[in-house]
Amino acid sequence: MNKKKSIYNMVQVGMFAAVLAVMSQISIPLPTGVPITLQTFAVALTGYILGWKKAPVSVAVFLAIGAVGVPVFSNFSGGFSRLVGPTGGFLWVFLFLAFLCGLGVEIKKRFSKSVFILVLILFSALGLAMCHLLGVAQYAIVADKTFMKSFLAVSAPFLIKDAISVVIAYFIGIAIKQAKQVKPA
Repeated sequence: MNKKKSIYNMVQVGMFAAVLAVMSQISIPLPTGVPITLQTFAVALTGYILGWKKAPVSVAVFLAIGAVGVPVFSNFSGGFSRLVGPTGGFLWVFLFLAFLCGLGVEIKKRFSKSVFILVLILFSALGLAMCHLLGVAQYAIVADKTFMKSFLAVSAPFLIKDAISVVIAYFIGIAIKQAKQVKPA
């Protein structure tokens, strides 16, 4: 890979880590400790635009910056304790959501449009399912609650919002990619 392409990739990864940090601050706190944010939207958008190779790197940069204490997580919080705390499972599983959304978009090159849509939906749904399943599991363990009580408190209220976020992220991702291809006059 040439130096120019390498710098371009680093800028993209850093830029989307910043997008994740900004979208994390658009937050409505809830009593359960899991706020309503635009993080799922930002992670899916990162996956759809950067693809399966660069998107998880961008999320990893975001998580690393937050882990060392920079307040990039929701409500301007940071620190390693956030990753191992009750809501941390939702954060680190974003790596998989970004990967699967990016992989779903890459499939487009190999299949017909109708098969692509089905595969994209499958990969995106699998990524969301992993986020919620593993996020709830960590919450249940750390908060010492049953899985069902944890699911009802920190997952069920967000499922529809997260599914809509992923769909909107895909369409915004398409618009951004198309705008990038348009050459100025």
